[in-house]
Amino acid sequence: MDRNTQKLVGTVVSDAMDKTVVVSVDRLVKHKLYKKYLKRSKKYYAHDENNTFKKGDVVELLATKPLSKLKRWRTSKLIKNGNK
Repeated sequence: MDRNTQKLVGTVVSDAMDKTVVVSVDRLVKHKLYKKYLKRSKKYYAHDENNTFKKGDVVELLATKPLSKLKRWRTSKLIKNGNK
């Protein structure tokens, strides 16, 4: 693995598709005027070859070549299990 590879950490919000998970990544943005930190989130479609990750899991994503129309990321490892 290249050390310059982009990495993101997020929570799986959907695992309904085959070999694909939808991961929500949160970030904090500082408001210019009020200096308050606001939470912003974005959803990423990621490749999950063996359908191992389930809804609620916290996973690490790695940037990869385009795999389909929307998938530009692949899951690399489980950080925290999302058991309910």
